[in-house]
Amino acid sequence: MPPILPTGLDDFATLVVPELQRRGLFRREYAGRTLRAHLGLHELAWDAVGIAGVAE
Repeated sequence: MPPILPTGLDDFATLVVPELQRRGLFRREYAGRTLRAHLGLHELAWDAVGIAGVAE
């Protein structure tokens, strides 16, 4: 990674993101509790066999 990336990323996170949140253009928290929910994907159906049908 280029050495300038972390500094620029820190500046963006510290200066730009709060302003976007203030304007209502960037979320402050996620609605769902899983990554799938955050991405708008349906929940997986778990069965008695194990995770996604893999036998334990």
